[in-house]
Amino acid sequence: MALDWLTPEWPAPAGVRALSTRRGGGVSPAPFDSLNLGAHVGDAPAAVTENRQRLRLAAQLPAEPTWLAQVHGTHVVDLDSPQPAIPADAAITRRRDRVCAILTADCLPVLFAAESGDLVGAAHAGWRGLAGGVLEATVRALGVPPTTLLAWLGPAIGAQHFEVGAEVRDALLRDDPEALAAFEPNARGRFMADLAALARRRLERLGLERIHGAGDCTYAQTDRYFSHRRDGTTGRQATLIWIEGPTRR
Repeated sequence: MALDWLTPEWPAPAGVRALSTRRGGGVSPAPFDSLNLGAHVGDAPAAVTENRQRLRLAAQLPAEPTWLAQVHGTHVVDLDSPQPAIPADAAITRRRDRVCAILTADCLPVLFAAESGDLVGAAHAGWRGLAGGVLEATVRALGVPPTTLLAWLGPAIGAQHFEVGAEVRDALLRDDPEALAAFEPNARGRFMADLAALARRRLERLGLERIHGAGDCTYAQTDRYFSHRRDGTTGRQATLIWIEGPTRR
């Protein structure tokens, strides 16, 4: 299977580039087969390094992506400010050719771009991150009026496969009781949750008006995406965004 990726369909400003990888085209063996980009899942480090290099070459990335130590939290790293490498679940930058990266295997990657084209960001939004306020934290860190931002929701587990208990539903409803429509009771006494709908609601409440994406289900598309809920031990795909430098084409 060749290395390929999903290119977001959104009206991003000129110079803003983004992609979301799929699982083919790498060198990792099962259960990480084959373009695993996560160094924390038990795959051989040499395989992860090779996969990342293949992606960089194939996508003509301007630099090595900044790979975050994601912990399902709400910390946002400003890639333009010198600081120690600490756990974070979102990143922003105004600098050209700095690549924000989010790793997922069912959680929702969310990309942001200012309409001015000089500011981008990316957030890792699983249910814990959503409940904790990672999207709100990212929008605050971007520091521009939310109406001037565009957002894109990447591949994530779909509502038909994301079963949660009452405690997860309650955590996600705590700040927004009207989000109840994003949960469908099932025959097991639990709930099927629509992660993308929950994220969209939070972004709309923040004032974002241009929200795109939310199509592919990682759980359902076995040949295209890694899914922790489906497979347990597995790899990670990456969703990237950057501002292209003036000399690149």
